[in-house]
Amino acid sequence: MGSQDISPVLTGPVLVIGTGLLGASIGLGLRAAGVPVYLQDISPTVEAVAEDIGAGTRWSSLGEAKRASCAPQLVLVAAPPDVAGDLCVQALNTYAPHGDYPGATVTDIASVKSLPLRQVLESGADASRYVGSHPMAGREKSGPVAARGELFQARPWIICEHEAARTECVKLVRALAVELGAIVTALSASEHDETVALISHVPQAVSSLLATRLQHTPLYALSLAGQGLRDTVRIAGSDPRLWVQIFAANAEPMVRTLYGMRQDLDRLIATLENPTAPGARLDLAQLMSEGNAGVARIPGKHGTVPTAFATLTVLVDDTPGSLARLLADIGELGVNVEDLRLEHSTGADVGMAELSVSPAKHDGLVTGLTERGWKVVT
Repeated sequence: MGSQDISPVLTGPVLVIGTGLLGASIGLGLRAAGVPVYLQDISPTVEAVAEDIGAGTRWSSLGEAKRASCAPQLVLVAAPPDVAGDLCVQALNTYAPHGDYPGATVTDIASVKSLPLRQVLESGADASRYVGSHPMAGREKSGPVAARGELFQARPWIICEHEAARTECVKLVRALAVELGAIVTALSASEHDETVALISHVPQAVSSLLATRLQHTPLYALSLAGQGLRDTVRIAGSDPRLWVQIFAANAEPMVRTLYGMRQDLDRLIATLENPTAPGARLDLAQLMSEGNAGVARIPGKHGTVPTAFATLTVLVDDTPGSLARLLADIGELGVNVEDLRLEHSTGADVGMAELSVSPAKHDGLVTGLTERGWKVVT
């Protein structure tokens, strides 16, 4: 290789800019793989916490001579969409090629990709060393104290190559994702933003809108809420500060999806306003069927074609070890649990474990669990 060639093999050092949940988790994962990691954050406290948990070494703690000898191979910007592009431009300029140093490859992991790409391309910086990416992973907790090195294991990691990107830079970002155990998917920036608008951003908006209707609902009514409502509004508890930035940065793709939803809502409202009109019940059935068809297209376990499982519900005492005993009994009966949902009863110390199993195993499992003293509802 020439003095200005970039190696696609990830050896480090990696400079992580932004040491919240994702940045610190990446640092932990890379350190576990033996890759040297340096950390930088606008908050000295957050940066120090990330160092304390073992995610890397603070870049600010290095002297000038040490920084020069530890020029990063890869700079990873783990910052919100509204600042990610500017930080990428700064990194491209700061860690530009000189002497035998080929310059750093720069990637950001913001959840919107068109905006940072556009900002890099319009900046005049060396866009050939920039490759946007997005790990589809996270937790309901935030900050470096919630970081986990295994956070990206078996999770999708989208890489958004663009026309100006150097092949070796794309390969290096791919190597990063693979090193952390992620499953790599390639999309353009616009394809990425359209996709996440539908599968992530609009669901967040819809969940939040539904949850707003609960603000003045009497507590006696909320106490009757089942798992359906809880499942639908679960993500409404997300951090508003983060989602304001995401919504603003990905507004156009979201609006296109929301326009389609508005048409469906208008159709539903018009039908419900006169539910006994000719054809009204058929239209309601069609709306529900269209939803069934959409759900059926979501991949099943391990990305395979969706499979129809048989379900049964088992009452489980809300005491330590009860659920473990149920699963142990199922294992002894030779049945694999394909999916499990746990719902807590209102006003009783009991949970309802809804189990999905192979249809061929359903009846035998009901019999076996009943014989072992479990109360089964089918």
